[in-house]
Amino acid sequence: MDSDVLDIDTGQRRIVDLTDAVRSFCGSHRDGLCSVFVPHATAGVAIIETGAGSDDDLVDTLERLLPRDDRYRHSHGSPGHGADHVLPALVSPSVTLPVQDGQPLLGTWQSIVLVDLNRDNPHRKVRLSFIAAA
Repeated sequence: MDSDVLDIDTGQRRIVDLTDAVRSFCGSHRDGLCSVFVPHATAGVAIIETGAGSDDDLVDTLERLLPRDDRYRHSHGSPGHGADHVLPALVSPSVTLPVQDGQPLLGTWQSIVLVDLNRDNPHRKVRLSFIAAA
């Protein structure tokens, strides 16, 4: 297995497009599977259309589902930080992509994004791992 780690700053963006980085990582391989994993308890990875408003819609939807208030038992950090710890149940911390001839097999409008609503920690790591086909 080949693996690499991306350092991502989410201080200015709640949704960060990882597609180009994943394509670059996969480009040095042939056929197999690429795993994109966020080793954080308050972030996730999704495959969505970006640039047409879907990224903002996702953030708006998650903020409606996970309001920032004092209802959470997990209560340290900024107000509503407990919501950040519920996020990975809704947006998985990983996705796995098929790769053929060094290209992740994404649909025409699909992008791989990091989703991070956590205002307390803007420094994220994303692990990319490639498992070659047998």
